[in-house]
Amino acid sequence: MNIIKKTIDLGEGRIIEIETGKLAKQADGSAMVKYGNTMLLATVCADKNAKEGVDFMPLTVEYRENMSAVGRFPGSFFKREGRSTDDEILVSRLIDRALRPLFPEDYHANVVVQVTLVSGDLNELPDALACLAASAALAVSDIPFNGPISEVRVAKVNGKLKINPTKSEVDDENTTIDLMIASSAESIVMVEGEMREVSEQEMVDAIIFAQEAIFKQVAVLKELEKETGKTEKRIYSHEVHNEDIRTRMYDACYDKCCEVAGMELADKHKRSELFSEIKDAFLATLTDDEKKENAFLLGIYWGLVQYDAVRHVMLTQKKRLDGRKMDEVRGIWSEVDYLPGAHGSALFTRGETQSLTTITLGTKMDTQLIDGAIYNYDKKFLLHYNFPPFSTGEARTPRGTSRREVGHGALAHRALEVVLPNDLPYTLRIVSDILESNGSSSMATVCAGTLALMDAGIQIAKPVSGIAMGLITNEKTGDYAILSDILGDEDHLGDMDFKVCGTADGITACQMDIKIKGLSRELLIAALNQAKAGRLHILGEMMKTLSAPRTDLKPHAPRIEQLVIDTEFIGAIIGPGGKVIQEIQKTTGTVITIEERDNKGYVAVSAANKASIDAAMGRIKGIVQQPEIGEVYEAVVKSIMPYGAFMEFMPGKQGLLHISEVSHKRLENLDGIFKENDVIKVKLLGIDNKTGKFKLSRKVLMEKEGEA
Repeated sequence: MNIIKKTIDLGEGRIIEIETGKLAKQADGSAMVKYGNTMLLATVCADKNAKEGVDFMPLTVEYRENMSAVGRFPGSFFKREGRSTDDEILVSRLIDRALRPLFPEDYHANVVVQVTLVSGDLNELPDALACLAASAALAVSDIPFNGPISEVRVAKVNGKLKINPTKSEVDDENTTIDLMIASSAESIVMVEGEMREVSEQEMVDAIIFAQEAIFKQVAVLKELEKETGKTEKRIYSHEVHNEDIRTRMYDACYDKCCEVAGMELADKHKRSELFSEIKDAFLATLTDDEKKENAFLLGIYWGLVQYDAVRHVMLTQKKRLDGRKMDEVRGIWSEVDYLPGAHGSALFTRGETQSLTTITLGTKMDTQLIDGAIYNYDKKFLLHYNFPPFSTGEARTPRGTSRREVGHGALAHRALEVVLPNDLPYTLRIVSDILESNGSSSMATVCAGTLALMDAGIQIAKPVSGIAMGLITNEKTGDYAILSDILGDEDHLGDMDFKVCGTADGITACQMDIKIKGLSRELLIAALNQAKAGRLHILGEMMKTLSAPRTDLKPHAPRIEQLVIDTEFIGAIIGPGGKVIQEIQKTTGTVITIEERDNKGYVAVSAANKASIDAAMGRIKGIVQQPEIGEVYEAVVKSIMPYGAFMEFMPGKQGLLHISEVSHKRLENLDGIFKENDVIKVKLLGIDNKTGKFKLSRKVLMEKEGEA
């Protein structure tokens, strides 16, 4: 075995080890990345040839976490790992979005990248190493790839930036930035993360800080590539071009495409029809043999003609496809309380993009159990994003939730989570159904989500809006155009898709994919500042519909009140075999849940009306209330003995009313004075420190009232 090892020093004694040549040697490339107790095995395999008629990069990335990595059994019925979890899908997307732009444009062979967590540490986050592992596997393979690249997590912990922080540091309430950054030796290719209302400058500083760390990792990967002898990649030929056809199409179609691009048509379907007419007119000039022999290439060349024409018009004529200015946001209208049966709802439309979003409030029993290798908890805030085919006019049957839907939902989730109340007792679900789409439906979800939350009466700290930014550049001339609120075509034909979400005071989430080499600090700041202006404009339009959260929940929404108690009372509320809590729920018509955290008990009482909640709360407060010497209570006679009566003066608490404390008169017995279930006012005289028994008196009250 030719085992090769390399190390990367993160500082503070933190070392990343990369090893190849020992495991999975039949794969085209494999590498093991180790950081402390965390180990990730990455493999990559590629077909030698592309399938016929494929003009895209068929890349599949799978990130999986083995439960055995942290010594746990899977929680499923089958006790084995099943379909990818949402967290695994999100990490897979991070790797995919970082790798995909670096494959050659004409490379169309099927490529499968697999990254598996085989050993874990509950305080280390493996996703920060996943892309490094994948890139290492590609580096030691002969698969064509314009890398290497790497990826790090950067967090701002207590005001200081740190590379690959621990899980506890990321989860710390004082951490204001949590970003994943991927970069090659030349430029950033991917950014994604969440922030606590930070400034544009803070975000740029974090990205640059991360990039400096990545450059060191990329240098080590280049050394690894050289030592394994894989600097020369396999020869491939996936496109055999016909320059005559290419030239004829450009000559016949380019100027006409420029004309359509400059018509400033807001209707994407009309614009698409005009482009199709140009293409069809050219195809009509070809013989049947020419069309048949060049069917694959004609599709490629047509895409390139449109790409060059639209970009040329934008850069030289400063015209966008729908006629807007570069920093102009499409028309916005919105509506709240659209769905009377939901606990909160909003309809948000921006141009040809529309989201219908609902809010559902539930109890602790509605939480989602996250059963991952590193993260294992009850999730109280859920956001689901649905993108049906009809939203883009496609006649296609919808299938299961796509990775794109998971990713877009996660972005909106991060954007909104930071403004939710910390003491929210509800399990909260937001569902965004995209009804129309032509550019940034995830940002429409953020805007609709904010309005729906306020409509539901959730007291969010501040409203959040989002905008998608684009970029068109000319490497030869240095010209560029930053586009606000990009269309679907502008995303497809552009060099950047940069989604920025935030309040009026700062950024809460972002997602950026870059297709070009080199994005200067100045250009990044310019894009962020233009995004801020657009974000604030959208926020202003939203506030015209609803400017603040409603003061109360919907009449049909469940009501929840929360009580914090000492943990010693949890058992008393539940009772033996759950008898007490079940009886309270049955008699009051409520749902009661108890959660223990931070050495406190959190009791949540839910019902459809306040009267039921008050009744249950009264019972619970009676159980947890501490008896106070000198207080007067209404006690119930539970049993009568020759020497006195046992009285329940508080729920679950009984004391002895001795016969000598019943009256100022001497009594031989209690016959005819009390009977069981009588309610008598008594005063708590004292508590025996040794036995904890309660001493009650009736006669001390009779002194004040007189004996009748």
